[in-house]
Amino acid sequence: MKARVLQLWESRSPRERVIITALAALVGVLLYVALVLSAERATTALKPRVVALRGQAARLEQQATTIESLRAAPAISVSQTDLRALVQAQTDSAGLAHALVSINAPGANQVVAVFGAVSFADWLRWVAALQVQHVRLDSCRIEALSTPGLVSVTATLVRPQP
Repeated sequence: MKARVLQLWESRSPRERVIITALAALVGVLLYVALVLSAERATTALKPRVVALRGQAARLEQQATTIESLRAAPAISVSQTDLRALVQAQTDSAGLAHALVSINAPGANQVVAVFGAVSFADWLRWVAALQVQHVRLDSCRIEALSTPGLVSVTATLVRPQP
């Protein structure tokens, strides 16, 4: 194959050789310029993504540090007070005692609270306050009442086993 190309090259006149060489050099320069421009466009387009990815990496490192510190922290102790009494006290302090229809304790770590007509926003704050006490909402049934913002709620609350 090399001999065939060399024979083809030598069969050309000196003028044709100069023209072919010039065209090959021009094509080479054009390809190089096209590659450089393409790389420059890609670099410009990717710079914002690199900045965003660096920000995500910094957040991930911060979250990893937080996770490690939480894993190293001692476990939170659960209050050993009567769960029914704790839920009743939280209901009284939240000002929802007027809406509480019943409160039953089927188990030592489970309470079922029934509210008649309570503001949904107040009920959500009450649940959030119980979560601070390590009491979580296990299940609930919420029904909207005809008065806007008021609901009736049956909620089952639990706390972790000691």
